Amino acid sequence: MVQVIPRNAKIMFEIEGWDKRWSLRRWMEITLEHIKGAHVDPHPAMGWFQGVKLGGTGVPNIFRAGTFYQEGNLVFWDVRHPEKTIVIELEHERYAKLIIEVEDPQTTAELINAAVARYRKEHPVSK
Repeated sequence: MVQVIPRNAKIMFEIEGWDKRWSLRRWMEITLEHIKGAHVDPHPAMGWFQGVKLGGTGVPNIFRAGTFYQEGNLVFWDVRHPEKTIVIELEHERYAKLIIEVEDPQTTAELINAAVARYRKEHPVSK
């Protein structure tokens, strides 16, 4: 499971418990500018043919943690209970997506989206 912690213009994703070992990561920090948005996905594609594991642990349809290559991009996974999954879409980062398990998916996705909206309002892109 992952704790999502907003911090100024960034969001910290802290991997908890044994998932640190399985995913080979302790935490990630992503700037709000690079987050496109978040949504709940209670049925993430965790089967045999949904990506190639590059580092971490994967048991098809049961557990996925670490870095996977999917659809031409790197994707970070930490999911054991699919019904608690959110997907965070990224740009200009190592990963194209974070697919993570959180305690309260709906509230966490809303928290991320609200932080991104607030950041964009305070930091409009000038053209």
